[in-house]
Amino acid sequence: MKSITINGSQRESVGKKATKALRNAGQVPCVLYGGDKPVHFNAEEIAFSKLVYTPNAHTVVISLDNGDTYNAVMQDIQFHPVTDRILHIDFYQLFDDKAIMMEIPVHFTGNSKGVKAGGVLRKNSRRLRVRALPNNLPDFIEVDITPLKTGDKLYVTALENDAYTIMHTENTVVCQVKRARAAIVVADEDEDEVEGVEGVEGEDAPETAAEAQE
Repeated sequence: MKSITINGSQRESVGKKATKALRNAGQVPCVLYGGDKPVHFNAEEIAFSKLVYTPNAHTVVISLDNGDTYNAVMQDIQFHPVTDRILHIDFYQLFDDKAIMMEIPVHFTGNSKGVKAGGVLRKNSRRLRVRALPNNLPDFIEVDITPLKTGDKLYVTALENDAYTIMHTENTVVCQVKRARAAIVVADEDEDEVEGVEGVEGEDAPETAAEAQE
């Protein structure tokens, strides 16, 4: 998995006043968990743009001004409710021998048989939570929709991999091909027309019999 480097400064003051001053200066207060003790640091808000505003998944290399370097993943992020500015980010430190859970984007490839026949592809799960060692975390999970016909569903069980474990129940639907609404409407109209014709024929039959008796 690709990594993004965040250059920051370790901070000693963690109170509300110090945190507010950092934000006013365009800095984002952060905390790194998972090690012997939490590491408090801050970095410029623009430094997180490639990590936060992207559909891709990345690990992070946190490089502090005191010379310390940590491998990590973003665990939680808080935004301002009005301005959407980043208020705080929590990271979790990575260790080569310790599995980590992370949400991985799903990439859909191929051209479904059901879609070719007029169906509609519904992407139920665009990201999946997986558990793996850091070196086994994939950049994305590829899903080939080519074999799917109209009405078919693809479950997470079809995406099992020895390198990682998908942390969803077996009945979780990743995607499905549904019948197009227009096709359903046309089919219903056709059925109504057939029933109408049969009704006319049914009404004509007794009259024809009566005429025959006369």
